[in-house]
Amino acid sequence: MDSPSPPAPRPSLQTARPPLWARLMEKLLQPWIEIHREPDIPPFQLDRPVCYVIEHYGLSNTLILDRACREAGLPSPLAPLPGDPLGRKRAYVALSRRQGGLFRRPKNRRHSDGLSRLLMAHRLYPDQDVQLVPVSIFVGRAPARQSGWFSVLFSENWALVGRFRRLLAILLNGRDTVVQFSPSVRVWEILDEQIPHERQVRKVARVLRAHFRRIKTAVIGPDLSTRRLLVDHVLDAEPVRKAIADQARRDNSQYLEAWKKAHAFAWEIAADYSNPVVRSASFALTGFWNRIYDGVVVNHLDSLRQVAPGHEIIYVPSHRSHMDYLLLSYLLYTKGIVPPHIVAGINLNMPVIGPILRRGGAFFIRRSIRGNALYAAVLAEYVAQLVGEGFSLEYFIEGGRSRTGRLLAPKGGMIAMTLKAFLRAPRRPVVFQPIYIGYEKLIEGKSYLDELSGQPKEKETIWALVKAGAGILRQRYGKVAVNFGEPIFLDRVLETHAPDWKAQAAEDRPVWLNDAVEDIAHRIQVNINRAADVNPVNLLALSVLSTPKHAMSEADLLAQLALNKKLLATLPYSERVTVTTLSPAEIIAYGEKMGVLSRTVHPLGDVLGMEGETAVLQSYFRNNVLHLFSAAAWVALCFQNNRRMSRAGLLRLGRTIYPFVQEELFLTWDAEGFAAQLNATIDLFVGEGLLSVASEDEGGIISRGPGQTDEVFRLRAVAHSLQQAFERYFIAITTLVKNGPRMLSAGELETLCQLTAQRLSLLYAPAAPEFFDKSLFRGFIQKLRELKLVWVAENGKLDFDEQLALWEKDAKVVLGRELRHTIAKLSPEAVREVSS
Repeated sequence: MDSPSPPAPRPSLQTARPPLWARLMEKLLQPWIEIHREPDIPPFQLDRPVCYVIEHYGLSNTLILDRACREAGLPSPLAPLPGDPLGRKRAYVALSRRQGGLFRRPKNRRHSDGLSRLLMAHRLYPDQDVQLVPVSIFVGRAPARQSGWFSVLFSENWALVGRFRRLLAILLNGRDTVVQFSPSVRVWEILDEQIPHERQVRKVARVLRAHFRRIKTAVIGPDLSTRRLLVDHVLDAEPVRKAIADQARRDNSQYLEAWKKAHAFAWEIAADYSNPVVRSASFALTGFWNRIYDGVVVNHLDSLRQVAPGHEIIYVPSHRSHMDYLLLSYLLYTKGIVPPHIVAGINLNMPVIGPILRRGGAFFIRRSIRGNALYAAVLAEYVAQLVGEGFSLEYFIEGGRSRTGRLLAPKGGMIAMTLKAFLRAPRRPVVFQPIYIGYEKLIEGKSYLDELSGQPKEKETIWALVKAGAGILRQRYGKVAVNFGEPIFLDRVLETHAPDWKAQAAEDRPVWLNDAVEDIAHRIQVNINRAADVNPVNLLALSVLSTPKHAMSEADLLAQLALNKKLLATLPYSERVTVTTLSPAEIIAYGEKMGVLSRTVHPLGDVLGMEGETAVLQSYFRNNVLHLFSAAAWVALCFQNNRRMSRAGLLRLGRTIYPFVQEELFLTWDAEGFAAQLNATIDLFVGEGLLSVASEDEGGIISRGPGQTDEVFRLRAVAHSLQQAFERYFIAITTLVKNGPRMLSAGELETLCQLTAQRLSLLYAPAAPEFFDKSLFRGFIQKLRELKLVWVAENGKLDFDEQLALWEKDAKVVLGRELRHTIAKLSPEAVREVSS
């Protein structure tokens, strides 16, 4: 290799103009190319000469890079570096050439000559100080603005294409060209005098190629294999071969017969991702969203962009509608992020719809795999192949759509598969990305109402979807918010459970695996709630449903909305929570426009309310944001049946009850953090005049006003949001204590609590369906057992000591006299009578 000539004195920037031929060629391409820079302001300083690094040499890449630099006010890559250390009167190097020259293929090279010259120039001439700036160029990856389906065939992909195909790509997709500048690195920072020059060049080129691959994977997704090839890899894996042999022994059949079963399972599961189908779906969904929604708001997406390069992303959204996975994939695609492979229930693999979803990245799994070891092995291996190859995934850990608006208890099956796949081959770090999806009106609202009233869930069929689609297109569903929560890094979680997890990765099932899965699942739900969006419908439901007749005067509603907004602004739950910017008056007007509120005109002041099915459906949207008001609701509830209470007593009870409400609502604080939030809430209520400080002695006595004042009304409205949840806890405790130790089994207590809640709802006020949800009572009893407050005696009944009896004495803080009287009459005999 020829040594470069000694460099001339260099200015701070390359100031020469590009050659005339380049300027003429750029003029010819100008009508066909529109460049989008990412980021808009390149992340490096012009304090030293700049040498750009691109992945592949090509005339189009050179011209696109030059134009992007000119538009950003950066030095031209077609002007020589000071001293021209590259020896080619330019300021960029390419790691490789695109294949397929017009008349011949270029010779294979072991490394970039330009990179080699640049590194040698720094070794020979110490006054050289160039910074390398990697630049990724993508033609045809801004799908929101593509003109049609055909252009996808010539959009950016992993194949190295020739000049003719590149020309077609520019003609079809040039207006969707993305130029991504990466942070710079000084050449002196990567030189190591101890390494021979040839080896140093190969090392730097290898690092740069890995960087370009990470960026490309984040932008266009991993290099996709065919469905058939992926299925072959699954069936050839050692765990699946062993499972096939075991199945053959169990069935007393030939290995080939068991292999055919495994092949059918794999073929049933596997996705068949297709860029043209994804683009076609994107084109169709654009019109669909515009037809039914008034807008889709995306928040905190930049945080995902920061962690995506170099990581495998596992998207874990809340699950409230069938629209969730369509909406998320569409948004990612239109934002220039490759859509994930989505876990879908086998019930969606129906004619027409199933193949489309499969080509959009969905892979189908059965609802239950218990007892089918071969299917479980095939599914686990398929997930392992996806994780190992760096595919992003999406699944819903709630297992199904929430019918109540709350997050459901997570199921850890897919998390466990992901974790075991990562431990088997930890090639790329894994990040779980929680996502909150909030609606103002649900497409499935009516069906949820039917299911909560006891009707069976309707089976999904193609005809049912067509019929539902016709009705959907005739309505408007308001706005949708998609908030990206704080990501969860898998390796950091593993370090908390097993600092030496890398050494144990080869184990089939480490002892700490279940704890790690539960921890990740809980963190996901907590971080989803930490990214909640509070829309006008949430606030209206929270306020109006707090009254017995679901109606308020306009003045009261305005005051209640203002109080709720102040609570959210003054005591923010999380920096990622977003709240509507509408004023209380604008929120009311919006609710009337959406058909959520009905107005009754009256000479003494208009009354606003929610009627019939609307009121029941709105409980769903109230439940979306209950967790944000948990501290305020507890403080307000303590003054429902009490005029005066010590601050210390209120905080003590709050700490006591917190583990249960934390478990149910996936709250973000620990017990002391919740107490601090209670303290701050008390101060806010005092400042608002809702409470007053009667005495600073004995921990401070807090009091509320008498009778039916406006302040008491507003406190009651705040308390109502979680009153029934807190009542449910004390119903279980009081029922258990009243009947005595070793008298009720866990199942009997569940049934008795459910019957009690149903009766209270009939006697005193209508309740939300979850008030007498047996599973919530079951979860509460399980938490009592975890905290060692109750335990199972030798006779199979629940036993407890005086500590729980002390809790029962506190029930009067939450439960009114009528409720306590009703509970006192209940006994195990009631359960037996109902059972008989």
